Amino acid sequence: MRKNKLALTVFMVFLGWFTCVASVQASTGDPVGLLQYIANNMIAGLKANKATLKSKPGIVYSLAYRYVVPYADLSEMSKRVLPPSIWNSATPAQRAQFQKEFTTTVIRTYASALTNYQDQTIQFYPVRGGTGGLNTVEVSSQIISSTSEPVHVVYRLIRTGSGWRLYDMSVEGVDMLESFRSQFADILQNGNMNTLLQRLSHHNKR
Repeated sequence: MRKNKLALTVFMVFLGWFTCVASVQASTGDPVGLLQYIANNMIAGLKANKATLKSKPGIVYSLAYRYVVPYADLSEMSKRVLPPSIWNSATPAQRAQFQKEFTTTVIRTYASALTNYQDQTIQFYPVRGGTGGLNTVEVSSQIISSTSEPVHVVYRLIRTGSGWRLYDMSVEGVDMLESFRSQFADILQNGNMNTLLQRLSHHNKR
């Protein structure tokens, strides 16, 4: 898949997101607490394997699958990143395969940045007005580094039967799902769901 602005700026997002040091338990009823919980587990894993992150990027992928994926709404992400007509006409098997391939694409595209892990910090901000009665929320944050200007990041979460789940984020106004949506639209313009699945599968095997 072609590189885009998000792929470049998201490096700082992951490096900053996973350096939060608050000590909390998983709180799926609190979006900010959930993000902090993910951060704690990721940073512990990164520190424990820091010496081998560059030579063994698979370690980072494993950490992401273990600590991030369980708290992401993969079905919602998959549905939102495709045109409604494509998603609605897809078979259950195609939807399941797309979710699998898309998840792998996201992890490989962005988690690889963590092999360059550095000690950055992040400031999460409370959800304005609270979360009562809301089905979706945005959690704003800033990535703070001693070597560059702060980066503004917004995480989007959706309320599910098992608590809040992450489904999107934007970096300095550049939206993750929108970026992938644009890439997939180019492929779908000259093909169909099977074409997209083949392209994703080939990309993920490289």
